Amino acid sequence: MEFIDLPPMRSAAGTVRLPGSKSISNRVLLLAALAEGDTLVEALLDSDDTRVMRNAIVALGVAVAEEGDALRVSGCGGRFPQLKADLFVGNSGLSIRTLVPAIVASLSGCDDQTAEVRLAGVPRMHERPIGDLVDGLKQLGAAVEWLGQEGYPPLALKPARLGAERVSVRGNVSSQFLTGLLQAAPLVARDKPLVIEVEGELISRPYVEITLNLMARFGVVVERDGWRRFVVPAGQRYRSPGRIAVEGDASTASYFLAAGALGGGPVRVVGAGRQSIQGDVKFADALAAMGAQITWGDDWIEARAPASGKLKAIDLDLNHIPDAAMTLAVAALFADGPSTLRNIGSWRVKETDRIAAMATELRKLGATVEEYPESITVVPPAELHRGVIDTYEDHRVAMCFSLATLGGPYVRINDPKCVNKTFPEYFATFAGIATPVPVVGIDGPSASGKGTVGARAAAALGFDHLDSGSLYRLVALAGQRQGVTLDDEAALARIANALPARFDGDRIFLDGDDVTDAIRSEACSVGASKVAVLPAVREALFWRQRAYRRGRGLVAEGRDIGSVIFPDAQVKIFLTASVEARADRRYKQLISKGMPANMDDLLSDLRERDARDSQRAVAPLKKSEDAALLDTSEMTIQQAVDFVLDKAGRLRC
Repeated sequence: MEFIDLPPMRSAAGTVRLPGSKSISNRVLLLAALAEGDTLVEALLDSDDTRVMRNAIVALGVAVAEEGDALRVSGCGGRFPQLKADLFVGNSGLSIRTLVPAIVASLSGCDDQTAEVRLAGVPRMHERPIGDLVDGLKQLGAAVEWLGQEGYPPLALKPARLGAERVSVRGNVSSQFLTGLLQAAPLVARDKPLVIEVEGELISRPYVEITLNLMARFGVVVERDGWRRFVVPAGQRYRSPGRIAVEGDASTASYFLAAGALGGGPVRVVGAGRQSIQGDVKFADALAAMGAQITWGDDWIEARAPASGKLKAIDLDLNHIPDAAMTLAVAALFADGPSTLRNIGSWRVKETDRIAAMATELRKLGATVEEYPESITVVPPAELHRGVIDTYEDHRVAMCFSLATLGGPYVRINDPKCVNKTFPEYFATFAGIATPVPVVGIDGPSASGKGTVGARAAAALGFDHLDSGSLYRLVALAGQRQGVTLDDEAALARIANALPARFDGDRIFLDGDDVTDAIRSEACSVGASKVAVLPAVREALFWRQRAYRRGRGLVAEGRDIGSVIFPDAQVKIFLTASVEARADRRYKQLISKGMPANMDDLLSDLRERDARDSQRAVAPLKKSEDAALLDTSEMTIQQAVDFVLDKAGRLRC
């Protein structure tokens, strides 16, 4: 499966111009298609979901043309011209739930009895309920045929005369059912008003506010009695406003505002603010309840970390912002106690069962999670774990879990392209405001001085230091002590996976035994070179090495640090020296420790190791194209350290 590895982030700050709102984009596209006259739609979101709606209205006979960065939609005056079509709606719930009522209205009184519009989507769409909406349409006289399981897509719409003046619809599954009926109502209420009544509690009310606001922009005013009864007077028609600009997406804003609260900030989102018609801007109020510092402008919002430095736990009813509430579930990982997100039962019927999905993935990061039919409680761990996040083809799962990197761990996001549904550029935009924990990667052959140079550079920078070679030496030593031959890959991989190693300053311990000097023996060096060619051992030590990337920064050295372990290292250096210079250094090092040494043997061994390391099947030793070459054959150690510090100087802050 395709994935993206996100490194630990040290901070987040900057400005993000939001992409267009999906909720507004798809509503505007449909209303413009149904209106009289042409509408120039500006700042329209370009994503999988908006392409679904755009392709659908074109298939229904509406002319659409690009004009620079805008889209001109030539309205059909209330009835789609093409009523024989097969529409693919992907996994766009808003698209199918608003298209179906509009198509039913167009089919009303159609003389061509062969007319038929079929709508189908991806497998998950066929698990998302639409029965309540269809029940409402059948109250009006609609002819709907289920093509699969009753109550779910796919379905076929056929000509039928609509005649009722009153319709009721449940409000506790999805507000999109009401939105669909409201947007189609003017096409039905030609001679008599249409009354729409809501049964039960209406969830996600701010999204209905968006619908009513945009209908008014297109000339249709809806009368209402609270959230229970809506009346669309007779004789109203959609008329183009001429030009309409789509607001920035307030749901998308939640990820960046949360990044500001979790990563210090300030992070400012531009495109949605005090004057927004989107209810999801109230996500900022939820962040404020957690202690984040929030500042508002007319078309922007800015977030900073709490003055105390720690988010507060929350217990909130989030029925009004169900999409943005997912971001709060990840923010809860950073809180000072258990957080409960309530009244989010609609998560169960979204792109996936989001309550179950979020609970599963949060647990991977170390959280204790209790899930209930309509709520979730998140208990943060003492320390976040590295996690491989499954996304369930759900864009919001992918985007909100990227924020966990601000707590220190690596996070792997499977199927990252699922964000194309609403924000194809998400990960690039996130990278633009998030600063990763810096890494100086020093690669090079054996005995080139990587360890000494790396340790001194790390001390000067105030970074942690990783001598990756010591891990392979420890595996070799542990194998030798357990009587494992150095070609027994399976046994050595098991040792590497459970390696009882501990680093304490410049001392190294194996199962409580100080082995600092033992792993520097020539026999252990040869053993390390042999076990390092074994793929299973390398895989076992891969994430162990990455775990050292934390705090202020890391200087890591080894033979594949910049090419394999930290390919995104901000500074990469390939440190080498002639084989004669390296043999001489190793000879002096061994003699100084009272160990036996022979120059001819050292030369022969280094040449063999160089050949073995450069030819191994997994992670062969080589200089990365973006690494600076440092030949230390004629250099002092301090000169080599100064070279590294010069390259890494910008990472100090």
